[in-house]
Amino acid sequence: MAVEADTSESGAKKGIPKLFIIIGAAAVVVVLGGAGLFFFLSKGTAEAEHGATVGEHGEVLPAAQTFIFNLPPMIINLNKEADEEAVMKLTVALEVADEAMMVEIQPRLAKVVDAFQVYLRELRKSDLEGSAGIYRLKEELLRRVNVSIYPSRVESVLFKEILVQ
Repeated sequence: MAVEADTSESGAKKGIPKLFIIIGAAAVVVVLGGAGLFFFLSKGTAEAEHGATVGEHGEVLPAAQTFIFNLPPMIINLNKEADEEAVMKLTVALEVADEAMMVEIQPRLAKVVDAFQVYLRELRKSDLEGSAGIYRLKEELLRRVNVSIYPSRVESVLFKEILVQ
């Protein structure tokens, strides 16, 4: 019987080092994975902070400079919804590729504001709820401004202020 007790103790002693090896290996994998993820993510954010992009062969390219064209603030009566009136105050800026595009947009500004006003008056308060509603608004305004100033082109519509009451 003394021999049986001795073998069971030695089996338990052999199991403990295996457990430590497995735990240690798992910890090393987690640490290496976390470090790799950190370096992968920090590389992208450092380039984004400096306004650079990565080219085809891994070289860092300077970001294209864009210009901002501010539109005057607009106050719009939204379409009635269940006898509830709503008003929206909207301040928009247009992002353009270069200064020449800003000069081209200036004489067509009345057409852009008119296109915005006609579209915005048909909106209801419920159309503007949530991030999806704001995204749809942004895309529709971008489409309408590009139609109004064709053949010129705006890169994006930037919201400076959106207030719905």
